[in-house]
Amino acid sequence: MPTFTAPDGTTLAYRELGSGEPLVCLPGGPMRDAAYLGELGELAAHRRLLVLDLRGTGGSAEPTDPDTYRCDRQVGDVEALREHLGLDRFDLLGHSAGGSLALLYAAARPERLGRLALVTPSAQSVGLQLTSDGRRQAIARRAGQPWYAAVATAYDAVAAGRATSADWAALAPLYYGRWDDTAKAHHATESAQRHARAARGYNAAGAFDPPRTRTALAAVTAPVLVLAGEHDWITPPDVATAMADLFPAAHTVIQAGASHYPWVDDPAAFTETVAKFLT
Repeated sequence: MPTFTAPDGTTLAYRELGSGEPLVCLPGGPMRDAAYLGELGELAAHRRLLVLDLRGTGGSAEPTDPDTYRCDRQVGDVEALREHLGLDRFDLLGHSAGGSLALLYAAARPERLGRLALVTPSAQSVGLQLTSDGRRQAIARRAGQPWYAAVATAYDAVAAGRATSADWAALAPLYYGRWDDTAKAHHATESAQRHARAARGYNAAGAFDPPRTRTALAAVTAPVLVLAGEHDWITPPDVATAMADLFPAAHTVIQAGASHYPWVDDPAAFTETVAKFLT
């Protein structure tokens, strides 16, 4: 894997997949090995994906200072990757919690963005997080699924702050449009790929200043895509639409039948949407 040096001296790694114009990709988790992104459906057939392993994950080294796991502290890592690649401007994609990092980068370095794709992004950095009742409503829309009763009971425990590891595990079907063998295989990689200590630091106090970020995003002129999954309970379509409204040149696409990993649920539909936007 190619590497580069972050501003604090940490060695960071990234994967290169496909060919063509570069697209820098930021993983979520938070702080999950970027391997879970795969080739983002069939996107590597259209663009050269430069998939960053955030500090302490995948092929990237652990930082000396664990406070640098905080999301806002990693904006400099994205900028260092741009400089390493020798790009004046570049297209950027962020998934889930990686969407928070992409949003903070856009707010800090708008002049460096070509296009910005936010895939089922976390809305925490812009203060659009759902309440517990909002999440229950999103979950209730899947009441016809055979796993629904177990999931609803588990989420009640999560919302009440008394969840066990079994309760968290029971929520897994919510992240996929279909809880089939493909989804189960993708989900099975999560625990080994997530850096638990880094994940706790990513959203630590001070990481986000939503009013300031929202003001900065209003001046971002780059085209923006916010791709939502129809069934996503993390960032449902209405939240994704509200996020798009923060930008002067953004639009929302809702992928039918998808949840939090739309490239797993329907690779062809995902690829068509994102490739068209990036063209």
